[in-house]
Amino acid sequence: MASFAIEDFVGNGSLQGLLPKLLEEGWDDVPTLKTMNADDMNELMTQRQKDALEIRSYLHNRALMQYADTLEESGKSLPELLKLTKVDLTTVYGMKRGHVARFTDRTTTSGGDTFPEAYNLQASRRTASRNESLYKDISAVTSRKQTMTRSLGRTNTAYDVSLEQSMADFKIKDGHVFKGIVASMPDKPRACGCVQATPVIENVAPYSSIENISVQKLTPEYKIGTERLVKSKSPPMKASELWRDKPAVIICIRRPGCIMCRAEAHQLYAKKPIFDALGVQLFAVLHEQIEAEVKDFWPRYWGGVVLFDRSMEFYKSLGGGNLLKDKFISGFLFNPRAIANYKRAKSMGVEQNFRGEGEIKGGLYIVGREKSGIAYQFIERNFGDWAPHAEVFEICHQLQNPQGSQLELPQTIQQRD
Repeated sequence: MASFAIEDFVGNGSLQGLLPKLLEEGWDDVPTLKTMNADDMNELMTQRQKDALEIRSYLHNRALMQYADTLEESGKSLPELLKLTKVDLTTVYGMKRGHVARFTDRTTTSGGDTFPEAYNLQASRRTASRNESLYKDISAVTSRKQTMTRSLGRTNTAYDVSLEQSMADFKIKDGHVFKGIVASMPDKPRACGCVQATPVIENVAPYSSIENISVQKLTPEYKIGTERLVKSKSPPMKASELWRDKPAVIICIRRPGCIMCRAEAHQLYAKKPIFDALGVQLFAVLHEQIEAEVKDFWPRYWGGVVLFDRSMEFYKSLGGGNLLKDKFISGFLFNPRAIANYKRAKSMGVEQNFRGEGEIKGGLYIVGREKSGIAYQFIERNFGDWAPHAEVFEICHQLQNPQGSQLELPQTIQQRD
């Protein structure tokens, strides 16, 4: 899977010498750099550099960055490369056959949060007007770095889509199940009833259960030239400081070396420009501090701040005060849902290891600013479940514009605990 380290993204090509200028102009992380439009590229780049950015963005979306330097050195533009025969891609550029198929498929990108129809969430009421309001309002948020209406500015290829159009991919369709505050994927008894479905809590965790959690910062938010780890040991801080000024999405990672956890983190952080436009911060939480694992995880799979929750209070809060745990045999081998999640991550080209504790389940919180409360929490009921991005974006939009949204805000976001 493609790394979020910008040094890895630009490689040894023509963009390397442009890094100081990109940093000065605010194009200082990979997701934001990939949203650069034609006007901004014309101000900053030569034609060769524009071609390089287009090629590298296309390869990054398809987890094919190992070919970036070679394809850029060819001197061809992306449209020219896409016209090459499969034989040329294999013999001239050394591309594996399976990778050739991924390269020439312009309709898909690596990853996503779609599932088989059988795994759709249960139906609930929503209206088309509510769906439209989310994307209409988001597209009105404008800034140099965070605009939702910019075209990516590429040439006329199938890759030429705007960030706003990308956002539309996550539009909640009519009939989609929005499960509300506490969300999880379906589960049912397995192994002829010998393994029961994983129980989950029905009510959102009280704000008091996370407000005073002590966390320690392990990494900063990744920018060009950022040190790979916090050099000096960061003092513990109250979790409430994280969302004091802006809402926060907090993803609780089960194990940073887990293939499914890495895939989830990568897919969420890839949407950083959307969260930036919504004024929402991104944090990842670990319950173990293994330095080598943190180095492998950040910034390759996650470029945001990584926090250490020594007492595992975020994880306990997801389970109503108790850690949600499952064994490998019962939770994975006998669980078709978990196996499907594994196959999804594997297809995205994610590497894995088996270091660290992997039975404590994670999830995701969306917390409003100051003391407004927990707006949404998703529980990893099956290994590898992740929160549907459409739900996450809709809740974040409600937090951004509580008065203008046509959706009722959750009770916990309206009343202080």
